[in-house]
Amino acid sequence: MLVAVGAALFVLGPLQSGMEIGDLSRVLQGIVQGIGFLGAGAIMVRAARREVEGLTTAANIWATAGIGVIAGLGLEATAVLSTFVVLIILAAVPAMLPKLSAKKSGPNESDPS
Repeated sequence: MLVAVGAALFVLGPLQSGMEIGDLSRVLQGIVQGIGFLGAGAIMVRAARREVEGLTTAANIWATAGIGVIAGLGLEATAVLSTFVVLIILAAVPAMLPKLSAKKSGPNESDPS
C-alpha cells in the first residue's frame, strides 16, 4: 500500500506543478529503477537449500508501484481493475501450488530405476 501511495505521489506532484510530459518520463524512469532495486532486495537465495525466496514479494512490490503510477496519472478505473487482478493472482497461486507440487512429485520420483 505504501509503495502505491508513494509512486502515485511521485507522479501527482510533478503533474500538479505543471511539469511537461517529457520531464515526467524521467520521474517514471526513476520510480521504475527505485522499485526494481527495492524488489531485488526482497529476493533471497538460500544456497544451502538451493531455493530462491521472495520472488512473489518482489513482483508484488513491482505491481503495487505500477498501480500507484497509474492512479497518479488519473487512470483510477485501470488502477482498481489492476488491483483486483493482482489480488486474484495472489489468491489463486497458493491454491494451485499443492496441485502443481503433486504433479511434480508423481510416480516417477518413488521409482528407483
